[in-house]
Amino acid sequence: MMSANSTDWQRLPIVSLCEAHVDCVNRTAPVVNEPTPFKMLRTTNVRNGYVDSENVRYVTEETYRKWTRRLVPRRGDVILTREAPLGDVGKIRTDDAVFLGQRLYHFRPDPKKLDADFLLYSLLGDDLQSQIKGFGSGSTVEHMRLEDIPNLEFNVPTLPVQQRIAGILSAYDELIENNRRRIRILEEMARNLYREWFVHFRYPGTNMKPATTGKLLDCATGTLGDLCDLTKISYDDAQHSELPLLDLAHIPSNTLAPQDAGNPSELSTSRIVFKKGDTLFGAIRCYLHKVVIAPYPGVTNVSVLVLHPKRPEFRALLAVLASSPDTIRWADQHSTGTKMPVINGNVFKTLTAPVPSPTLAASFERAAGPMLDELCLLSIKNQNLRCTRDLLLPRLLSGQISLSDAVAEAIQ
Repeated sequence: MMSANSTDWQRLPIVSLCEAHVDCVNRTAPVVNEPTPFKMLRTTNVRNGYVDSENVRYVTEETYRKWTRRLVPRRGDVILTREAPLGDVGKIRTDDAVFLGQRLYHFRPDPKKLDADFLLYSLLGDDLQSQIKGFGSGSTVEHMRLEDIPNLEFNVPTLPVQQRIAGILSAYDELIENNRRRIRILEEMARNLYREWFVHFRYPGTNMKPATTGKLLDCATGTLGDLCDLTKISYDDAQHSELPLLDLAHIPSNTLAPQDAGNPSELSTSRIVFKKGDTLFGAIRCYLHKVVIAPYPGVTNVSVLVLHPKRPEFRALLAVLASSPDTIRWADQHSTGTKMPVINGNVFKTLTAPVPSPTLAASFERAAGPMLDELCLLSIKNQNLRCTRDLLLPRLLSGQISLSDAVAEAIQ
């Protein structure tokens, strides 16, 4: 069995094994409204080992070159958040032209000394996370000072051993990423089907010819309130204390598939119980893009609207409608409040919506429902894969488990 204290392992500063490491430019880059090839990464784009290069802001080429003059990010570089939140880590996995926004730090491992994936998993591990949190300071927002970066140390084996450890752990991440791709495809299929049926009114029985109005015999124009009820605050500790928590912190951005759930004990505000098949909609303006379909019963809080379909056959229609860009824009325009604008539930129910007949709604549920069921299953599989990876990670990095035993566990 390997040991972190054996002669094959050394405790070294991260920066001593990097060919480059730089901080971001600590001022806000001017952004443009239209998409460009040049993308700004923010702390929200760095999470749980991944760097999201899709939900980004855009800049001109001139701004991009100015903000990358010290180091141009590339595939394989590792990014650390120094603040808001502190200690999230991700690896760049695309060839997109990205650059670092504020509060991010950039590591480029020397491939002759340090495997990039080994660094990534080490930064996700307990040893470095405790160091990062220990260096964190700040009265309002916890942050890490630049002068503390060179003090981050970790246990490092030989390069071949690094690569074997990283290979075991990255196998889980490859499966997770494959499932994420499948989720995105299923979401797009469901949205395309919705557009065909309820925007262009090309659904079975219309000879698939575009219609100019939704006022057809089997699809009327109504409101969101015709499709769903809003679940009110209702929580019984004795009855619901074991239910998983899906609040805004546990609802991902721009996907109907939920991520890891939390424990209701984490929730301090009023709680709402939701049922399997309900749609959860982030009610605060900056979180309107957080919309998921519930794959299981659970609890959330008052910053989330719980949309319960009035009929079972409205389930898929409701979820796809609520997550559409048009709905999110409408909710943004109708949010009220000064410090933290929110969309009121009663206002949200007035959103114009297609109201199909029971027969047509059932047809859409049969067509789109299995897509949503599959993406929920894939999401749960990803939660299990992450859990297994996270259990293996500290044992591999501390030498508590041999590589051969880890491979055997991965196969099982």
